[in-house]
Parts: sequence; C-alpha cells; structure tokens
Amino acid sequence: MTAASPRDLANALRVLAIDAVQKANSGHPGMPMGMADMAEALWNRHLRHNPGNPHWADRDRFVLSNGHGSMLIYGLLHLSGYALGIDDLKAFRQLHSKTPGHPEHALTPGIETTTGPLGQGLANAVGMAIAERMLAAEFNRPGHTIVDHHTYVFLGDGCLMEGISHEVCSLAGTLGLSRLIALYDDNGISIDGEVQGWFGDDTPARFRAYGWNVIAPVDGHDADAVSAAIAQARNGDRPTLICCKTRIGKGSPAKEGSAEAHGAPLGEAEIAATRKALGWSHAPFEIPAEVYAGWDARARGAAAEEDWNRRFAAYRQAFPADAAEFLRRQAGDLPGGWSAAVQALDAQVRTQAATIATRKASQNAIAALAAVLPELVGGSADLTGSNLTNWPGMRTFDADSGGRYLNYGVREFGMSAIMNGLALHGGLIPFGGTFLTFADYARNAVRMAALMKLGSIFVYTHDSIGLGEDGPTHQPVEHLASLRVMPGLDVWRPADTLESAYAWICAVERNDGPSALVFSRQNLPYLADSARSGDDLRRGGYVLREAANGKPQAVLIATGSEVALALQAQEALALDGIAVRVVSMPSTSVFDRQAADWQARVLPRGLPRVAVEAGSSDLWRKYVGLEGRVIGLDRFGESAPAGALFKLFGFSVERVAAAVRDALS
Repeated sequence: MTAASPRDLANALRVLAIDAVQKANSGHPGMPMGMADMAEALWNRHLRHNPGNPHWADRDRFVLSNGHGSMLIYGLLHLSGYALGIDDLKAFRQLHSKTPGHPEHALTPGIETTTGPLGQGLANAVGMAIAERMLAAEFNRPGHTIVDHHTYVFLGDGCLMEGISHEVCSLAGTLGLSRLIALYDDNGISIDGEVQGWFGDDTPARFRAYGWNVIAPVDGHDADAVSAAIAQARNGDRPTLICCKTRIGKGSPAKEGSAEAHGAPLGEAEIAATRKALGWSHAPFEIPAEVYAGWDARARGAAAEEDWNRRFAAYRQAFPADAAEFLRRQAGDLPGGWSAAVQALDAQVRTQAATIATRKASQNAIAALAAVLPELVGGSADLTGSNLTNWPGMRTFDADSGGRYLNYGVREFGMSAIMNGLALHGGLIPFGGTFLTFADYARNAVRMAALMKLGSIFVYTHDSIGLGEDGPTHQPVEHLASLRVMPGLDVWRPADTLESAYAWICAVERNDGPSALVFSRQNLPYLADSARSGDDLRRGGYVLREAANGKPQAVLIATGSEVALALQAQEALALDGIAVRVVSMPSTSVFDRQAADWQARVLPRGLPRVAVEAGSSDLWRKYVGLEGRVIGLDRFGESAPAGALFKLFGFSVERVAAAVRDALS
C-alpha cells in the first residue's frame, strides 16, 4: 500500500467537511478547508494524544476555539482513531448525534471543551495552560516529570475580535505561559465579508505587546512550514502565536477566499468541481485505506501513554503519597478527611456564632476548606480585598513555581472562562470573585460552565443595595433572578455564617455543575435560635423558625440579609396573635430538586406566603403564587448609606408584617 501524502491527508479533512455539511444542508465548510494543512501538521507531527484513551492525564490539550468549523475536529477525531465512526460524521448536526453543530464537551470523545461563542475556547486554553503549570509545580520531582504537556488552540479572526481575547491573552503573556501555542487562521474573511473594513489590527504587534512570541507570517497551506513553526514554539519561553495565512474554502474553484464558503453548503456542483480541483476521486464519505493508515494515531498514542505509565510507576515507587494524591485529584474524588473537615467547620461556625458580613464568612470557609483541599484554586478580578477570596498561607501563582491564587486583574469575563479551562483540565477546583453586578460581564462563561456541567465556583459579593454609597451602577437588582433561571447553575445567597459555610460545602461537593455563591458586604447576624442541621442546610430551603404554637397561619420566605428581617417581622406579628413560619431559602434550584414531601413540609399547601428579597420580585411568584405577596426591588437603586436605602425601598418590619396581614385577608 502506497503511503498517503500530507496533501492527501489534508484533503481527506476537506472532503469530509464539505460532504457532511452538504448532507446536513447546514454548517461551515470554509474553515475546515482552509485549516486542513495546519491540522495535519499539528495532529500528525506534534500533538501527543491517545485515541484509545481520550482522558489520559498527560495528553496534550487541543482546543478548536473557532468551533463553528466543527467538522475539522470531527474529521480529525474520526481519521486518527477515536470512537467516532463514519456514520457519526454522516449524522452531522442531527438530533442526538455525536457531531453537533459546535463541539460539545463530554458528548464526543476527544473534545476537550465546548466551543462556539467565539473567544471562549481560547480562554479555556489559557486556563488549561495555567493548570498544567500549577500541577507540574506541585507534583513533578527531580528526575520524575509526570506533568509535561502543551496546550494548542486553533482560532480565527472572530476569536480575536471578541474582547475576551484581549483579557485572556494579556494575562497569558504576563504569566509567561510557555506551554500555550495558538495557531491563528488568518484568512481575512468573516460572515460579512473581508474583515479589513472592520478588523485592521496589527495582530502580530498586538501579541508581541502582550509578551507573546510571535511567528509570522507562515503559509498556512505549507504543512512543513507550519510544523517548523510549531517546533520553534515548543522551545519558546513564552506563549506563542503562529500567524498562518490561509484561504477560506481552500480547493473550491468558485468560493475559495470568499465569505460564500464560510457558513453554507458549497452545493453539489461546486463540490464536484472541488473534488476535481483537489484530485480527489472518491465518493462522499469514502476514505482510502492509505489515508486512514496515514492518519491513524492509535499505535503511537498507546505507546506515548505506555511510556508515561512506566514513568508514573517509577514516580509512584519513589513518591507513593504524591502519586496517590495525583490519582485522587485526576479522578475528581474528595480527600479522605473531607467529612471531618465539614464537621469541624460546622462546629467552629456554631461555636463562634459571629455577626459578620457573609463575604467574611465565605473567607473563613475558604480558609478551613483550602487546608484539606489542595486542589482548591482561588482568585479575584482585582477585588481580592473586597471579595475576600484569599486565605492565610495561600501563594500567588507563578508559571515557574506554581501557587494556588490568581490575580486576574480587571477581567471578569476572562477570569470566568479561564476558570472553566482550569476545571476542564482536571485535578483542580477553581473559584473566582467579583461584585455581583459584574456577573453580567461574565455571564456567557457562567452559561458555558453550566452547559458543560463543570465544577467552577463563581463568588459574587456586594449582593444588594446593602453595598450602599457606590450607587445603582454597583447595586445588583435583577442579577439574582437572571442567574437563577440559568439551567444547571446553583445560586446560593446565604443569610449568615452557617449558611455561608454550607454553600461552600455544597459547591465543592457538587460534581454535575457550577455554583454561584452570593455574599453580603454588610454584617448579618448569626441566626442562633434555630436548631438547623447540616442536612437541612444542604436542601436549599428549610424551616428556619416555626411559629411559636407550631400552627402557622402564613409562611415568610427570605434569603440573605432579608432573613433577619423576616424573623423580626415574625416576632412583631406574634405580638398581634398572628403565627408565622419563617423559611430560609438560600438556593432555589437546590430546593427545587428536593423530594415533593420535603417541599410540602417546608411550604405547606393552603398557607398564604410572602417572599422578601432585595432584588427582582418576579421569580418569587413561583413560590408564593398569584395570591401571595412579594417584597422586592424592581427598580434601580440610589447612592446612599445602606440603612437609608433599605428604609427608602421599604425593607422594614412594618412593611413585611403588613404584607402578611394583607395576604391573610
């Protein structure tokens, strides 16, 4: 059998892309056609991976940030030997297929991250590169290197136009992430046509200013030149951008180099002309045996992993405790001392019974949990002193020496997407903080964490008008409601130190999605007169204080700083002979997942309900019904001390009590 040439291998990617897009009558053929030679150079000559084990710990990571060109990676996975058959490619963009319109993490073997929203794959790659350096510094020993891989990312003009690319690439350059290599598909075309009318940046100069190595220009259709650039980048001391000049839709006689090749099938006639131009005589989805043989990475992938296994065996013999810890972290298991740490934190909080801001309670919980969770990695978007996301003994990350704390700078979106990359890499549990109002800047990265079911923990402080004088620009109103409606995201707004501790515990223990922990700036009292159990707190909503006679006439539901207000209203109503139950509901989504009998015990049918929260009122109609009452905030705030604002907007004992009386009437 004659060996296939690199051109034949690249052309196989091209025709698979155009055939799949044509069959689906939907998709983006131009990018896979343009980047096929770059893909051949990387995947066949440099990328260290094992199709037989997509989760091998020390594999190189590959991210397709310009994920609209998903047929490129599907073709690569199929040809190189992953469990993705030709029938899967034929089912491109069809219901329940392994080849959806954009690559999806945990759906298709070999896909490292979900991409599609442009720029976020690049940000995830920065997080993966940070994770590699963190784990290398923690686990590698002289003569024993078990963490030693690169992160590669393909990206296009759209990724670089998105603002997140500036946030994350600036940070990557500052951190000196030498194991990060980005290959830029510089084809000058986006959906609206030639980008020179709206994207005239000097991209090489931009990245040099960030502190990156830049290799430019490189002919993206010369696989040997691309391979040489990758080899040079692998020896660099900083992150590297390889600028590859390409033609979108390479090989299409009528559409190459134009926006017509970007996001629509080529059409049967043009596909036939393209096959002729490429010298490809095979039928749709037919790949010659010599091409499969040229792409097959299974043997060399297995050999690379076996070599690592031998080295890890030697490492385990020399450092058994470190090896066991490494394997635990890769498996995502909590440490053996976790239950004891939870019990100790619970006891500590109950003993102290402190009246403090829940952001401070959060910091106390971080300090306690970080001591037993070496995988817990923190950070803040330039608000460490306000978010209180640091802890005693933590060390700021350095690419050479590691560390567990990241100063992200004023980069909320970039921070959140980098956190997702840290989580995707494995071995780490990331959290990062900013003000709740700036969750809007980061929202799409939070959404991607929820979509991918990652364990990222988003810490938001300054949760209401209670932050005071900074005014309406910084006072979140609609943010809690908007986050709560995001599928898969658990939002916690604790009322005191004990609820804050359990919000952290539940976020760490969760293995099927992200959590948003929302904390106050102002001090909140410890809710000392309740016999709350840890099991109650884990349920997201529970009876905090029953009516004195055990026969409530109404139910008050509250979260965060408004729980104490609800308790005061309960006492005031009791003086008038009105018995009220107070329910604390720090997490609506967690409460919604509880069994129906628990929900009915907490919120009995037939009792009028009143909800109190210093935020948008709409969501609470779900719990109080049309006949219930909600005391919320459906307008923007004002600049004034917190006490004056709560009074101005009617968060008072008198108003809450009046709402209960009104509901009863």
